[in-house]
Amino acid sequence: MHLTIRHVDPTETLTAGVRQLQTRMGVDVCSIYLLESDRTHLVLAATVGLRPESVGKVRMELHEGLAGLVAEQLRPIEVPNVKRHPRFKHFAEAGEDPYYAFLGVPLIDRELLQGVLIVQTIEERSFSDDEIASLLLAAGEISPIVAQVRERDQSIGPLQRRLWALARNMWWSWDASALSLFQDLDPARWEELGRNPVALLSEMPLDDLDERIGDLALAHRINHTFRRLQEYRERPSTWGDTHAGVLRRQPVAYFSAEFGIHESLPIYSGGLGVLAGDHIKSASDLGVPLVGVGLFYGQGYFRQRLDASGWQQEEYAEVDVARLPLEPAVNPDGDAIAPEIETGGGILRARVWQAAVGRRILLLLDSDVEGNTPEDRALTARLYGGDLRVRIRQELLLGIGGLKALHALGIVPGVFHLNEGHSAFAVLEAVRHCKEREGVDFETAVRQVARRTVFTTHTPVPAGHDRFPSDLIDEHLAPLRDTLGISHERLMSLGRVNPDDAGEEFCMTVLGLRVSRRANAVSSLHGDVTRHMWTGLWGDRPEEDVPIGHITNGIHVPSWLAPQMQQLYDRHLPSEVPREDALPEISAGIETVSDGALWETHVALKVRLLDAVRRQVLREAARRGEPAVVLEQLSHALSQDALTIGFARRVATYKRASLFLRNPDRLASLVNDPQRPIQFVIAGKGHPRDEPAKGVLRQIHELSRDSRFLGKLVFLEDYDISLGRQLVQGVDVWLNNPRRPQEASGTSGQKVLLNGGLNLSVLDGWWAEAYDGANGFAIGRGETHTSPEAHDRRDAEELLRVLADEVVPLFYGRDPDGVPRAWTARMKRAIHTLGWRFNADRMVMDYVRLCYLPAAGGLSSGMQRR
Repeated sequence: MHLTIRHVDPTETLTAGVRQLQTRMGVDVCSIYLLESDRTHLVLAATVGLRPESVGKVRMELHEGLAGLVAEQLRPIEVPNVKRHPRFKHFAEAGEDPYYAFLGVPLIDRELLQGVLIVQTIEERSFSDDEIASLLLAAGEISPIVAQVRERDQSIGPLQRRLWALARNMWWSWDASALSLFQDLDPARWEELGRNPVALLSEMPLDDLDERIGDLALAHRINHTFRRLQEYRERPSTWGDTHAGVLRRQPVAYFSAEFGIHESLPIYSGGLGVLAGDHIKSASDLGVPLVGVGLFYGQGYFRQRLDASGWQQEEYAEVDVARLPLEPAVNPDGDAIAPEIETGGGILRARVWQAAVGRRILLLLDSDVEGNTPEDRALTARLYGGDLRVRIRQELLLGIGGLKALHALGIVPGVFHLNEGHSAFAVLEAVRHCKEREGVDFETAVRQVARRTVFTTHTPVPAGHDRFPSDLIDEHLAPLRDTLGISHERLMSLGRVNPDDAGEEFCMTVLGLRVSRRANAVSSLHGDVTRHMWTGLWGDRPEEDVPIGHITNGIHVPSWLAPQMQQLYDRHLPSEVPREDALPEISAGIETVSDGALWETHVALKVRLLDAVRRQVLREAARRGEPAVVLEQLSHALSQDALTIGFARRVATYKRASLFLRNPDRLASLVNDPQRPIQFVIAGKGHPRDEPAKGVLRQIHELSRDSRFLGKLVFLEDYDISLGRQLVQGVDVWLNNPRRPQEASGTSGQKVLLNGGLNLSVLDGWWAEAYDGANGFAIGRGETHTSPEAHDRRDAEELLRVLADEVVPLFYGRDPDGVPRAWTARMKRAIHTLGWRFNADRMVMDYVRLCYLPAAGGLSSGMQRR
């Protein structure tokens, strides 16, 4: 018998090994006990069959129990019925009451006892000589691994254990003290590793770590931060406990194709993923019972590089799971869950990783497992890669596989929240489960599932919604369709606006809208656009009565607020009231902050940003082999005194990244004004197959090398959460100029305002409901045009006009102390009026009140509209 499972972490190898031994020997229990450092006690370290929660808790002296007898006598012990043996000791917490037969062998490495390996069965029986020999052979393989675990456990002190505990819960990603703690261990390596604490600790020798802890006197900080995490997780009273108690037994299952928790976990591409990450983090802060379900992308999203001509190049690299805060998801019996999806072409298999996100968990399905075809193993390699066939199989994995994973973990969702249509197949699996459990017919099951389903759409243009042809649906969903007892046409009708149109493809958004009773857009204007787009689903119903509402997106403030700005707020804003209980009142406290203090804090953040930008653009230009004269000018790029405008987002046609470049001569006069100059910092990625977007990036790059703009307009490669965080914390103005009304919400501008920046935006998405005339700047009056060219020309002219006539004069109007009083008044107005509204706490609370509680049947009152 040979172990075929090896993990980077020896503890994971032990866990996998006992599972494999249990299966191969056909026993009910397989367990490993470690000899503790005092060499007088054994402790349960890994088990399949006993209660998982007893690991680390079941402990015995060597003179106790049958496991102790094996350790004492250093030989195999075989007992057909343990309850008749004089050394039998009962451990109630282990749940071993049903098991009778026992076989134990010592684990010996380098002639030293390391522990005991045990198998047990329910029936009373004797083990054969061959079985004993097999277990001894397995013990020989396992013993060196047990020795590694013991050595590691004996060498890792309490402070190191606490650092590892902090690193494995992504709460650190939004806690400033935890972040600074890891950064201080090795600042340079922290940045090189992408601010990844698991990777940092993994490569630090224990002696070096101890030395750093001692040299920097970190013991108190480690203990304090660890204690804060424990208190955060165990806090008995939260907003969710008070307002969403019904969800405790049946939580929300929140499905999303991407989650942007932190840059070190690269399973996101842009705004949708960042929003999902902010959603789960605010659910954690509020104590709202919610489980995230997504996909693990082995190569993540691409790394962006511009070549010498300014053309985008994509690079992919394998993500090392061992250096991420992920663990295999296991069921209540301690077995790794492995959902399977039956398709017309065979079984699609997956494993599931689990991440701790504060109080919440995030499940990530991974198709790179044995038993899948090479094509299926690569399904989850890249985010948004591949053709329609890859896309539909990814979405089967997310929706159907995700729900199967939840059930395998013993989680029965009370609410299904589909964040976009990618996961909409989950409702079909939920219908199948409802039919099976309750014995109802298909149509009844659909109604019951729909009552529990919330669907959020983010896409205001028809072309952005996933659609699949009939043959692909048949190939992949035929087995599920047969289980549901419906025809292919009935299945297709669930994804068609016109159910009787045999030529219409299957649309995932239509499925989400049809099998949900609560659907929402993500801003007020987007609600109007969405109702108009999908009015055909509701026959002759007037557009204003289409049952699609809106909950405007918000941001998770602790993830995006600069620590310096947080410190300023802490000194002036009320802290005795939890932020979720009095959001408007807390934001109003900004009026007590002096203009000088606010401005000085902002300027410090701006200087920090410009220093980082200067280093990055110089490094990128050198890599492209640009001339020495260019490198010299870039080394002095950007002035801390100039009005700095930021623009960073996914590069798509409707976002019009090059709108401000339509009149380069006029722009040059603003950039090079000797008294009141402006400068631009730009970042963004184009989809690998979006050639027009890549053309826009090349245009921006070429203009940045024009002598009029060199060092005053810079482009930064590889836009991600980290770069976005730096930009929103340091710019003076955030530019957003989508073609109205094609921006569903947008959240980057929301991140800017709490950091002291002002928005300059088209009245689209969230800004259409936020702008009041004094809390930022507007491009245009919210008008559109039937001609895209006329629309773009008018908005480009208006953008430059507002810059010249409103933004620049206000920014450069200074008092004798150098403070722009009118500008800081507008900063305060933005924070006061918008900070509490466009906040993920408010957003999640809205979802709880308006969607989750009604869907879960948790309202104490409700009236139907007549």
